[in-house]
Amino acid sequence: MAQLHALPTASQPQPQPHDRDDWRWQLRHAVGTVDGLARALPLTPEELEGARRAESQGLPLRITPYYLSLADQANPRCPIRLQCVPHAREADEVPGDLADPLGEVAHEAAPHLVQRYPDRVLLLATDRCAVYCRFCTRSRMVGSGDGAVSLEALAPALAWIRAHPEVRDVIVSGGDPLAMATDRIVRLVQAVREVPTVETIRLATRVPVTLPMRITSELLDALRPLHPLWVMTHFNHPRELTPESIGACTRLADAGFPVMNQTVLLAGVNDDASALEALFRGLVRARVRPYYLLQMDPVRGTGHLRTPLSRGVALMEALQGRLSGIALPKLVCDTPGGLGKVPLAPDYVVARAPGITTLRTFRGEVVDYVDPPEKCVDGLG
Repeated sequence: MAQLHALPTASQPQPQPHDRDDWRWQLRHAVGTVDGLARALPLTPEELEGARRAESQGLPLRITPYYLSLADQANPRCPIRLQCVPHAREADEVPGDLADPLGEVAHEAAPHLVQRYPDRVLLLATDRCAVYCRFCTRSRMVGSGDGAVSLEALAPALAWIRAHPEVRDVIVSGGDPLAMATDRIVRLVQAVREVPTVETIRLATRVPVTLPMRITSELLDALRPLHPLWVMTHFNHPRELTPESIGACTRLADAGFPVMNQTVLLAGVNDDASALEALFRGLVRARVRPYYLLQMDPVRGTGHLRTPLSRGVALMEALQGRLSGIALPKLVCDTPGGLGKVPLAPDYVVARAPGITTLRTFRGEVVDYVDPPEKCVDGLG
């Protein structure tokens, strides 16, 4: 396949190492144009076409220098490139594609607030991310607004939460809330924490993956008084488990933040049992709990990255018994239209009879489980 390659000119100043270690520098120098991407990577014609489309009309292009440095310069099928570099196939639509696959517009309880479950809500605090993933479920809105939402604009959402004491869990997302300035993050989390019926706040973020230098002592010291705060992050491939990202997860864990990971199943990226095993083992070593393996949402223009449901079930069957329970996430499909998550699993039930269930183990062995006699169960009453 032909490659279109443009190299930086010799006159361009090279960044100093200490600059690259600063998260603000990373955001300021994020690649956001076709020309910038072509200088950084030898683009294929399909990538160049996709980048031009993204720049003009699709989900915007944005990649931090750190995350782009993880991409294989010579391999267009690199799992990092597939996640962040636009492709011409983003213009294709296939049956089942939806602009808003989770029905968030239909389930909007107040501006910037989505409720799909009785006890929890989703607060959309910003439309900006450090990296715009090409499979983003909110591609309809990400990167299209003014960035962080002011507390004044979020006031109706906070008032709605206060008026609904059944809501115990608030997921702060966007965009990526941890890509905002520290004082803005703190003010937002404080405002949510002041709602007396809110027990848990979750920060949905990909910065440990795409901008790990953002997890600074300043940020952690500012947020620690607002515990319990859970961090829901998003590693998709073992290539993302770098010393920098593992360091970010370690700092979070040391500061008392439980860290959970949601992996999206992506065709050509991680739809392989060995890759998932390496990812989940690496996460556990970094004190990150693999939480969900998510069937990719049917976002318009992402059919080339989606797998059949059966693929995820087969992968979970391959991993069962190879990984301990703490390293094995739950496979779920977030149903189209925002009707909620449905857990998926291989079927290990071979047969059922009165009082006896025949099960198949991960080794393929067949064994009967015998229920206790009904009189034993009745006797407890």
